Amino acid sequence: MPPFGSGLLVLTAPLGALPRRAAAALAAAAGLVAGPLYVHLQPGLRLAASPPPNPAAPPPAGPALLRALAALYAAAARSGMDLRVLLGPGRRLARPPRVLLLPANEAPGPPGPVQLGLRSLAAAAYGCPPDLPALLLGDAAGDLDGDPEEDPECDPDAALPNFSGVAVGGTFDRLHGAHRLLLSTCCLLARDRLLAGVADGDLLRHKVLMELIEPYELRVAKVREFLEDVKPSLRYDIVRLMDPYGPTITDPDLQCLVVSQETRRGGEAVNKQRLENGLPALALYEILMMQDPDHSENEEEKISSSSLRHRLLGTLLRPPRQDPALPPRPYVIGLTGVTGSGKTSIAKLLGCLGAFLIDADKLGHAVYAPGGPAYEQVVATFGAEILSEDGTINRKVLGAKVFGNQERLKSLTDIVWPEIARMVKEQIREAEAQGKAVCVLDAAVLLEAGWQDMVHEVWVAIIPEDEAVRRVVARDGLSEEAVRRRLRSQMGGGQRAQRAQVVLCTLWEPRVTREQVERAWELLQQRLGRAHGP
Repeated sequence: MPPFGSGLLVLTAPLGALPRRAAAALAAAAGLVAGPLYVHLQPGLRLAASPPPNPAAPPPAGPALLRALAALYAAAARSGMDLRVLLGPGRRLARPPRVLLLPANEAPGPPGPVQLGLRSLAAAAYGCPPDLPALLLGDAAGDLDGDPEEDPECDPDAALPNFSGVAVGGTFDRLHGAHRLLLSTCCLLARDRLLAGVADGDLLRHKVLMELIEPYELRVAKVREFLEDVKPSLRYDIVRLMDPYGPTITDPDLQCLVVSQETRRGGEAVNKQRLENGLPALALYEILMMQDPDHSENEEEKISSSSLRHRLLGTLLRPPRQDPALPPRPYVIGLTGVTGSGKTSIAKLLGCLGAFLIDADKLGHAVYAPGGPAYEQVVATFGAEILSEDGTINRKVLGAKVFGNQERLKSLTDIVWPEIARMVKEQIREAEAQGKAVCVLDAAVLLEAGWQDMVHEVWVAIIPEDEAVRRVVARDGLSEEAVRRRLRSQMGGGQRAQRAQVVLCTLWEPRVTREQVERAWELLQQRLGRAHGP
């Protein structure tokens, strides 16, 4: 873990040099700062000057600054660094820096004039304590201080357009480098106010792996903290977007809408609605997409939240339960998911890797069977009409009796679930007797039944509803309407994912599912302190 929780990196090189040097500077800083890394840009600044330098106005809002921002945020995105390039001093930062950094060299010994100048600048611009550690990153950071290079492609006199009111919209999930560049561009374009719409509700329904999208409140908090850090002089209105337009079609004080190539058509639709509402069209300012050189086969070529969510599959999302009453061995994984999620195929893969499998559905059949522990009580409660000619319980008839009737359903589950849980515990003891280190409980109702208390970790298989419907219709021969009713009577994938240690998804080809499961298994072995499976 890097030693400092936050830091301030001062870059004094000409803006034209930054696109070629950003990666080296941030790589040097990344080894020192674990949390937010603020960047102060002041080209040509000589920190060793006497008297100590004062913070200057931020660089002019032009193409050179946009190129520098794009390079910095692209370099930070590759390591997941929380980078915040400051576009104007003005107040204390949300996460006060714990260390000051500068790509430069200075003789060893007591703090020299460069380090003292760095402290003076940070105190004057951001209210930093005068005794903060001031570290020089040296040649490893690209020797940026005083670099004379300029970018011949940038017109030094070019300027970005300027608007009183600017609007932008997005999901802003897991605020990444492309989001930060987008929001920073908006800050440069805006003179007084920025309206930021954050998507929620039905707008998220068709997003890839929407179950892993951060809660709305968290996304808003991250956007607001970033914006108020990078340019505190603006007024920020952050609103919930429940439709594609939001306030942009009714707000008379807006002048510009920031779009990408992907969202330009949406911007044109906004302007059509504004004209119909008697409002002037907005200027559409289009930004370039930030490419992701590390994207995999099933990820987008651009830096995107969906790719980041894809990379979470199979990883540990939250710490395992710590329950002293739960024996450490065998280590029990509770695997759950909606009908059609593919959890059974995941269970089989885990079995091939060495896990002991417990199929709760099979145990449920045994519970209902004549002579089974729940048979007599179920028949007594729901009547002989639920029996087939051979005396077995007809589960379709029983299901029809309880479906949609919460009181009857609870009467049934109060009988059946404790008996299944008792049989699960017997199976876990059997796994222990066989010397198995890992046990997987495959249970559709794991969370509804409260069986998470029997497991160390909850693993959830998620799948888009439309894909689940397609699979179940093909498998069971039911109507689409019947399948949707069944799915909506179950706990949703998003609710399950919020309670999961690990999330998996079988949406893609089997090879991708296998890779997820193998990654999850390998990480599990690391958590268990083992090099190999049982």
